[in-house]
Amino acid sequence: MKKQLLFIISFLFLISCSSIKNTQEAINNGNYDTAINIAIQNLKKNKTKKGNQPYVLMLQEAFVKATAKDLDRISFLKKDQNPENIETIYGIYNSLKNRQEVIKPLLPLRILENGNNAEFNFRNYDEDIIANKNQLSDYLYTKAKKLFDANNKLDYRIAFEDLEYIEKINPNFKDVRNLINIAHERGLDFVIVSMKNETDKVIPKRLEEDLLNFDTYGLNDLWTVYHGAKDPKINYDFGLELNLRDILVSPEQVREKQMIKERDVVDGFTYLLDKDGKQVLDQDGNKIKVDKTVKVRCELYQFTQFKSVKVTGQVKYIDVSKKQTLETYPITSEFLFQHIYANYKGDKRALEASFLDQISLRVVPFPSNEQMIYDSGQDLKERLKAIITKNSFRN
Repeated sequence: MKKQLLFIISFLFLISCSSIKNTQEAINNGNYDTAINIAIQNLKKNKTKKGNQPYVLMLQEAFVKATAKDLDRISFLKKDQNPENIETIYGIYNSLKNRQEVIKPLLPLRILENGNNAEFNFRNYDEDIIANKNQLSDYLYTKAKKLFDANNKLDYRIAFEDLEYIEKINPNFKDVRNLINIAHERGLDFVIVSMKNETDKVIPKRLEEDLLNFDTYGLNDLWTVYHGAKDPKINYDFGLELNLRDILVSPEQVREKQMIKERDVVDGFTYLLDKDGKQVLDQDGNKIKVDKTVKVRCELYQFTQFKSVKVTGQVKYIDVSKKQTLETYPITSEFLFQHIYANYKGDKRALEASFLDQISLRVVPFPSNEQMIYDSGQDLKERLKAIITKNSFRN
């Protein structure tokens, strides 16, 4: 027990030493916020513990150096007078404030060596943050409005992101909410989906309707809307054509397989006899029964009804305005119909459970070619969805 306790104490000591070492290394390497986070996590557990004194001193040191580094960075960026730096400055001011907020709940932190509290020169950055937030909002607003003049969908999407950021940091700034809606509407790509039957088979109307019902695909995203039927009010950006090239339906087949099954089964009982031919009794005086087994045999005739359909085609991406094919992707779908039933001759006790299920079934009508083609539609739909998900219209 003493050895185990000594081992645990030694293990915890090593962990503590390693953590202190990592904190000091982070400070030495200029990773001040990493050091601050390690120190805070340890001081949260017990800030008055003597063994945690190194974290108090390192937290104080890391805070001073991190603050000085950030303020120097802000000073440099302001001197540069590049409007692109406004967002960076805004982020640094927020970091300065957040760093102070995570330390405040731990205060006061006592330094046992001199009996004083650790000093943290906190500053109120609210006015700086507000001023910079408004400056950043004005800058991004002006930048977004200029992008509206280009009348380019990708520019509208960039403007949308900037405007959404303004709404996040400065809600209801000017007419940003209205501009967000306009940028989204003008940045949308509309895709018209169509299907061509280039095979010699008749495509069921309900299959065509199902394939073109893109509401069930769940593919509409922030910037792309799919339509299975043309809206005359919309100028479509892209077209997606599903061209079916070939449909192969196999003949109806019935495969027969014969199997012989044998097994030992319990068939009644007999009484246990001793070497003299007398019945053996148990401790209560009852005759001991012994299972009587017999070998049974069964001939099984298994029938498999089989029919398949294979659909091959091509998915074509089209630039509507230029009337150019952007890309083509092959698509293949297969659907199998299979029904297994069986007959038997002999003792069915020789059969496993799976075969017992089969002998309870009978032959069923084969699905028509039209039904087979329709049944392949769900797999075809999933494969089409996979192609669209992996390949965007704009690179």
